[in-house]
Amino acid sequence: MMVLISSACGRPGTDEESGQKTIRIAHLVNPTQSSHMMAEAFKEQVEEESGGQLRVEIYPSGSLFPSDREAIEAVQLGNIEMTIPALASLSGFDQNFMILDLPYLFENEAEAYSVLDGPFGQELLDGLEEVNIKGLVYGENGFRHITNNINPVYTPEDIEGQKMRTLESPVHTDFFNAFGANASPFAFGEMYSSLQQGTYDAMEAPIALMYTSNLYEVQEYMSFTSHVYMPIALLMNNDFFESLDEDHQEILMDAAETFREDQRELEQEQNVEYLEEMKEAGLQVNDVSDEEKQAFRDRAEPVYEKYREMLGPELFEDLEAAIEEAE
Repeated sequence: MMVLISSACGRPGTDEESGQKTIRIAHLVNPTQSSHMMAEAFKEQVEEESGGQLRVEIYPSGSLFPSDREAIEAVQLGNIEMTIPALASLSGFDQNFMILDLPYLFENEAEAYSVLDGPFGQELLDGLEEVNIKGLVYGENGFRHITNNINPVYTPEDIEGQKMRTLESPVHTDFFNAFGANASPFAFGEMYSSLQQGTYDAMEAPIALMYTSNLYEVQEYMSFTSHVYMPIALLMNNDFFESLDEDHQEILMDAAETFREDQRELEQEQNVEYLEEMKEAGLQVNDVSDEEKQAFRDRAEPVYEKYREMLGPELFEDLEAAIEEAE
């Protein structure tokens, strides 16, 4: 589905005298989070290697758009050139991305990297060109865990009836409702106040995002459900990418691949550091055993069947083959 919005950002121009082109990157996370920090490194690499012919401006913390969906729409329209969303928001632009929103697909990060960076993940990125989006690379948002203000979560029964915020993905809403929660999507930029005011009891997030957005201040419990591995994606307006000469395209792809490797490494480092700081601040953290996770998997079976029928068995077979090859 292609969704279009108007934007006050305006369309970029090329400096006719110098030939310089500006790349504007808008995203939601704050400047201490790994994807922003590596976007700064991306900017430095692109500007240096292009001799200043490509200029990069970065707009963090939702300063241009309050949601990933709106930032992706702006990239699609060419109102900005790039964004770095959590992958769940892409399902509104190409429904095949819904398959990566399903719970308990990957055992660990290495398995996820193998699938995403291989033919299966690349084919998904390539499909975005049909909606005028160039998928450059995947980065890491990480395994997501349930947080709430009521009780530790070990089984689906522990979140039954809780008002839970989900990402803007129908798959996420479906499987959390299957777990027994009262789930609905909500803009990330308003999450802190909604949790603080009790509009929502619970949410789910990776460790680093929980810390850098200060959400641990308004949540009492974090349970290591590891229910979804969520990548981010480095996205560019496809018309803009195609307008560049081959040298500049190569510079962008090289910088994107560096972003991917360095951002994942930094994310892992931040997870260790930030988890300890949140614990010291009073966040109560509990592990969830493999046996307990199985109860969540069992509850999610009808959701798998729904999306297998919607997306087609072939896509699932391709993903299963990619996962098997990664093991």
